[in-house]
Amino acid sequence: YGCVYFAQNMLAARKDSLEGAVCAVSGSGNVAIYTVEKLQQIGAKPVTVSDSGGMIHHPAGINLGVLKQVKEEERGRLTRYKELCPDATYIPVSEYPKGRNMVWSIPCKAAFPSATQNELNAEDAKDLLKNGCVCVAEGANMPSTQAAVDLFLDAKIAYGPGKAANAGGVAVSQLEMAQNAAMKPWTFETVDTELKGIMKNIFESSHATACEFGEDHNLVLGANITAFRKVSHSMRDLGMY
Repeated sequence: YGCVYFAQNMLAARKDSLEGAVCAVSGSGNVAIYTVEKLQQIGAKPVTVSDSGGMIHHPAGINLGVLKQVKEEERGRLTRYKELCPDATYIPVSEYPKGRNMVWSIPCKAAFPSATQNELNAEDAKDLLKNGCVCVAEGANMPSTQAAVDLFLDAKIAYGPGKAANAGGVAVSQLEMAQNAAMKPWTFETVDTELKGIMKNIFESSHATACEFGEDHNLVLGANITAFRKVSHSMRDLGMY
């Protein structure tokens, strides 16, 4: 759920927040479940989840307890969520327009693609923008097609590419290694605080670099150049030119 912290930082830089925001989330695995949980903890309202069979739209807000029961305990499908929450709408994949993901047709302020690569295409991006979405934070590796990314950048919304916004998983793996090396377990609160700080630093470095090149909205450029510089500096430190 590091993508949620990244989204918070993107919006804070624009003097905005996720407080009370309706959010669309794709997927219903670990990333999606805990993105939903973190969004609820900070006062946002996620209203969608999905799996390979279809999607749930729950305008009242995703019932986290039911979602965890269905996906973590029962290992079931989202049709089961619909059985337990009859006020939710279930749309099977068979009813999706060809090449589309219906999750992104739901009006929202912020979107969190957290399922798979290329799940959000240009037509989906157009729907999000048309419906007032101002923030997209990727919780998967390259979930948006290049055409969708171009639309987000052209619209100058708060767009967090996966290489930055989805760094939480790798970051927590490093934190686990740090605990192992010290032979001392940390509390969940400690890990969470460390993750929050890491995601803030990733945003700030990417944003500062984007601003340096005169494109303060372009975190793709900012994240790329920041990463390339780190690799270059490391190679020079090792004597390679």
